[in-house]
Amino acid sequence: MIAAAALIGAFLAGSIPFGFLLGRLIYHTDIRKSGSGNIGTMNALRTLGAPGAVVVLLLDAGKGVLPTLIATHLNGAAWLAPSCAALAVLGHCYSPWLGWKGGKGVATSVGAIFALSWQAGLICVGAWLLGTLPTTYSSVGSMLANIAAPFALFFLTGSLANTAYGIFVAFFIPYAHRENIERLRNGTESGISFLRRKT
Repeated sequence: MIAAAALIGAFLAGSIPFGFLLGRLIYHTDIRKSGSGNIGTMNALRTLGAPGAVVVLLLDAGKGVLPTLIATHLNGAAWLAPSCAALAVLGHCYSPWLGWKGGKGVATSVGAIFALSWQAGLICVGAWLLGTLPTTYSSVGSMLANIAAPFALFFLTGSLANTAYGIFVAFFIPYAHRENIERLRNGTESGISFLRRKT
């Protein structure tokens, strides 16, 4: 029962659409109707500005951190924490409060990785920077960060359950970015504006 409650709680925590709520309550705008229409950090940056984007980033990452950390302290099976991490990501991407739509899960996924291993989390942040800074495309960094996840989690935790979570996000996050991949192929993907001005 405790494990079931943890899993359900992880999905529900992940499903809280912080980007949408912040836009509505503080900025009096529907973030889904601006920019890319996404509720995550990058569209918050375009729509709400840097302060709003930072808040969305921290809250969305927290949705991955908190359920995963709680699960690690429940003395459950080894699979419980990484399963809660996966459900938090799925909750973010398929929020029942937004008609089973949501964001792309990047901040929530990386937050969960930090909860499983802060060292692996740092590696994923490094991979994001490695992909984003030279290209100016956050989507490239986001996919690279999660592709790095199974390797970082395996070598730093030695846990097959944690590695399985890494494999899940290594495939799921690029899937969530399939429209971005198509825009990258077509040369129509939007980069981070302040990085573009420096190049």
